[in-house]
Parts: sequence; C-alpha cells; structure tokens
Amino acid sequence: MPASTSLLVCFITLLLFVSIAQPHETGVVDVDGNGGDRDETKIDCGKECERRCKLASRQNMCHRACGTCCGRCQCVPPGTAGNEDVCPCYASLTTHHGRKKCP
Repeated sequence: MPASTSLLVCFITLLLFVSIAQPHETGVVDVDGNGGDRDETKIDCGKECERRCKLASRQNMCHRACGTCCGRCQCVPPGTAGNEDVCPCYASLTTHHGRKKCP
C-alpha cells in the first residue's frame, strides 16, 4: 500500500473517531427529555399563576403551589379551575399526603 493511501486512511479514521467522541453542541438544551428547546416552551409562570389564582380564597398559597407546578411542567391549564386535561403534568403532581398539589 502506498504511503499516501495509508495516510489518507489514517486521516479518515481520525476524523471518524473525533466526530463520534466529541459531543455535538447545537445550543439546544433538552431539559425535559422530549427533544424540545427549553426556550421555546418556557412560559411566564408569574403571569399564568396570577390568572389561575385570581379567584382563590388563599392567594399566597395558590401562587406558591401554582409557581412550583408551572416551573416543573412549563404549563398552567386555562381558566381559574379545572381544564387539567390540557396539562397532564400539572394535574398529576401531588403533595406528600397524596392530595393534588396544583390549583
């Protein structure tokens, strides 16, 4: 085998190794594991929880719980109550006592 051919084979092998070994950085952070970009799905939890809790009798507790749920799920169901089928993650969170956490 000529020296130029073996040099070419070594170079191609090196490129293949580097492309496999080095992680690809695309600028997209997949925090929820569904392949989406966090910046695309990030919502204003303060605004959404203000809307959701506006009729609550215990405003501080509602805002605190809603903020936690919104931060984890990145969604808040429409309206001031119900509609939890729109955001299953929000509806599935529970307290240590097994009660629904999110207002």
